[in-house]
Amino acid sequence: MQKILCFTTALSCSLLALVSGCSSNSDSNASSALNGVVNAVAPIKKPIPLIVAPENPDPATTAKVEQYLKSIAPLGSNQQTHGVWMQSGDKLLANHQGTVPITAASISKVATTLVTLKTFGPDHVFVTQIGTNGTIENGVLKGDLIVQGGQDPFFVWEEAIDVGNTLNQMGIKRVTGNLVLVDKFYMNFSRSSDTVGRLFQTALNSRLWNRQVNNIYATLPAGTAKPQVIINGKVKTDAAVPPNFKLLVRHNSYPVAELLKKMNNYSNNAMADMLADAVGGASVVSQKASEAAEVPQNEIYLINGSGLTYENKISPRAAVGMFRAIEKHLQQYNMTVADVFTITGQDKGVLEQRKIPKFSVVKSGSLDTVSALVGALPTQNQGTVWFAIMNKSGDLVKYRKEQDTFLTKKTTEWGVATASPTELLPSPSRQGKISSSEIITVQKP
Repeated sequence: MQKILCFTTALSCSLLALVSGCSSNSDSNASSALNGVVNAVAPIKKPIPLIVAPENPDPATTAKVEQYLKSIAPLGSNQQTHGVWMQSGDKLLANHQGTVPITAASISKVATTLVTLKTFGPDHVFVTQIGTNGTIENGVLKGDLIVQGGQDPFFVWEEAIDVGNTLNQMGIKRVTGNLVLVDKFYMNFSRSSDTVGRLFQTALNSRLWNRQVNNIYATLPAGTAKPQVIINGKVKTDAAVPPNFKLLVRHNSYPVAELLKKMNNYSNNAMADMLADAVGGASVVSQKASEAAEVPQNEIYLINGSGLTYENKISPRAAVGMFRAIEKHLQQYNMTVADVFTITGQDKGVLEQRKIPKFSVVKSGSLDTVSALVGALPTQNQGTVWFAIMNKSGDLVKYRKEQDTFLTKKTTEWGVATASPTELLPSPSRQGKISSSEIITVQKP
């Protein structure tokens, strides 16, 4: 408080001297007080860039990367087909072909994650609307049951069962008309209207359930009802809802952050392509991801959002830049990359069998002979190390093993983290966020 008062007094005196004149002694005292305060203020720290300059990597880490590249040489390809980028804070640790685009496989989903978050935000929900052009009388919906899709990429058996139970709560047990699908309604990761219609019709009527649906039902909370909504008509599609459409039920998807976490934990290709389409397509994802990651456009080239193609190419530097851009974007929501990517040793998914150091937050990519891994590696001495390792044209299984071994050795050298650092902890406020159905209108005969 004393420093603030001194600063205020000195500044006031200096300003007053311009208009009414302070004594020379006052000027001298004010100047001394102001200089003392300025000298006591710590210098302003420059923000750490998303990606650091590609020159002058750390010699010790570079030597270890060279050893790693020699260890994988017998697996099928030369060093020019691999890329490595590692940085911590504002320091470049390693750069091998780091700015060269390499077949990305599911590292493409990092771009999809980034652009989805920047487009919608983590709390956006995709809304599926269920309505009718008829009326409800004595448990019978006289008319069509109309589903207007909202591009929900995770509308699965559980969601459909929830909708069926909500319709039952409204008193609807039978539909005399057709099941009409409008707009982009997906189910169980399928976009085929015939398939989606059949699946949804099955889910609404538990008498039609097969073993798969019953197995899913067994995982639901005890006491969950089994819906019974019989649809007498056929499955049809329409370009738009009819003018007399009356909304009955609104189903909200999981929030975007939780959808992305599911997508990345299981590297779900269908979800990634649906989300990429929802933000404008692969070319939009490429452009916006490169801008957000602060890398040249040619370091991110995508023709889909999933990576299920050899044509998707991303440089290791761009992969790290996108991860960092996601970290930066989520800070305003008090969230971290752990809210949308896999935490090793904790989350279920495709990485459960890997030996990646515990508490790392990562995304893997695999496609035939391509193996890649990008993310954040917590260490005691280097802090959080942001890395990308991308291998091409070789033994996929052995590439994975060597990646894990290399990262384990580096964490041993840099100090094994005994707990997740704050920047790699998921937000507690995200727990319990799920999808839901709500009754909008109860029709009266």
